[in-house]
Amino acid sequence: MSPRSRVSLIDSFNFAFQGVIHAVRTQRNMRFHLLAAVVVIIVAIVIGVTKLELIALILVIAFVLITEMFNSSLEAAIDVATTSFDPMAKLAKDMAAGAVLISTVAAVGVGFLIFDDHVAAPSMRLVNRAEQAPAYLTLAALMVTAILVIATKALTHRGTPLRGGLPSGHAALAFAAWVAVTYLVHDGQHRFLISSLALVMAIMVAQTRIEAGFHSALEVTYGAVLGALVMLAFFQVFA
Repeated sequence: MSPRSRVSLIDSFNFAFQGVIHAVRTQRNMRFHLLAAVVVIIVAIVIGVTKLELIALILVIAFVLITEMFNSSLEAAIDVATTSFDPMAKLAKDMAAGAVLISTVAAVGVGFLIFDDHVAAPSMRLVNRAEQAPAYLTLAALMVTAILVIATKALTHRGTPLRGGLPSGHAALAFAAWVAVTYLVHDGQHRFLISSLALVMAIMVAQTRIEAGFHSALEVTYGAVLGALVMLAFFQVFA
């Protein structure tokens, strides 16, 4: 292989890495998917999934990241090609976004099937003792969460009770509700599924706050942790 060929090969890798880095820097969804991928892989290793299960997770993660990058590339190409509204351009963007949605749903399904056996039984044992906890604990914890959110915003002088600032009140209440659902569902057979769906809904609420520009990722994360911990503390102490 000639020096020119070696340089060209190195340049090709550099261009590819630059494309990935650009996507992570400029595309919020790409950063979200990448963060989720890191969390999933770490959890998978910690709980001890099999080699085949890890391969399946890596493949679906790659599938999601690839479709997200294709979606971003297509949107950029369309924006360069046309400066006015074109129904076909919109349709192309919608179809690319649909591809990302399909890959994400498939990845969530694979992840659920893999983590179900590893996580369901241990996690459910942690909450079985609070199965008969009175519902007023949930209401009290939600009220305390809301008070803490407002107090924190008042102390930091950032945002209003319903918009912006540290922490995200929507994320705090959504993740508090997720913990409450996990504790209060009595059907042991379907508890893990219901808890997982509640968690997905909480994540979607948090994501919409970031997408709408009302909160940063840090503010949403702080709110999510605050809401989940307050609700967990109430059930652990008073149940």
